[in-house]
Amino acid sequence: MNKIDEILQPWQRFGVHLGLERMRRLLADLGDPHRAIPVIHVAGSNGKGSVCAYLTSVLTAAGYRVGCYTSPHLISWQERITLDRVPIPEAELVQVLQQVQAAIPGVNSGLLSEVVTERSRSAEVPTQFEVITAAAWLYFAQQKVDIAIIEVGLGGRLDATNVVDQPLVAVITSISLEHTQQLGDTLGKIAFEKAGIIKAKCPVVIGQLPPEAQAVFLEKVTSLESPTTWVEPATPLENAWAMAGGIKYPLALLGEFQLMNSAVAIATIQILQSQGWQISLEAIQAGMEQTRWQGRVQWLEYQGKKLLIDGAHNPAAAIVLRQYI
Repeated sequence: MNKIDEILQPWQRFGVHLGLERMRRLLADLGDPHRAIPVIHVAGSNGKGSVCAYLTSVLTAAGYRVGCYTSPHLISWQERITLDRVPIPEAELVQVLQQVQAAIPGVNSGLLSEVVTERSRSAEVPTQFEVITAAAWLYFAQQKVDIAIIEVGLGGRLDATNVVDQPLVAVITSISLEHTQQLGDTLGKIAFEKAGIIKAKCPVVIGQLPPEAQAVFLEKVTSLESPTTWVEPATPLENAWAMAGGIKYPLALLGEFQLMNSAVAIATIQILQSQGWQISLEAIQAGMEQTRWQGRVQWLEYQGKKLLIDGAHNPAAAIVLRQYI
């Protein structure tokens, strides 16, 4: 077991406990690092990772210092926290995790205290996801990133990432049935949870949604007076290029569904441009061309044979994988 696993494994026993109070308290004890960072907050059933990858790549190409937090990882915890597309070094992740641990009452020498009661475990002690999320916020603040792309872990409304009061943009990629035990057994209930990342009068970008889910978001953005961009899929062009929002760009990620994901990313970039972020057409095209997202319709070669790798984790993802095949 490496040092990162040694630190994080004890927190796994507390499972999934949605809610924001533990996270807010932990971040406050760390000096509220999340308040120092401009954020794009990304939620959705599928497509979140691809959109985060596009945004990170384009903003890095534009010359910004870009933090990105996604989950889960494929091989290493370090994949979840990147700076300018480079995973956090092991030693630096250990360091920020130790800083997070030190801020949690009842922790001694990296292990949970014997005095933590069953009641406090559910009510007060952070979950594993909350610990790694706090580490991401702390790292981005210490590295003085210009902007952070933050992917929701589960749902949105009560997810540990939803501590941002005023995101630059809130992004909803898609809505389908997933995690129904936690989020609800209908598209409307799931949409309600994911709509929880939308903040009053903050811009919102929304991909194509089923009517039941779209109705929930329409009510939400109307009540919060949040300016909203409803995105249509990009138009495919020759030679693996596409066009969205009047911008032509190369499409590096495979699968027809990337016409939707890339269009969502382009719409988000255009909102940033309207806010004064300097992102040229050249940076957009270079960033889109350089986008990589491992484990999602990814071709590899092993012992002279081609392998297709994909982490389709719910029915909607399985459908688009089948369409690609």
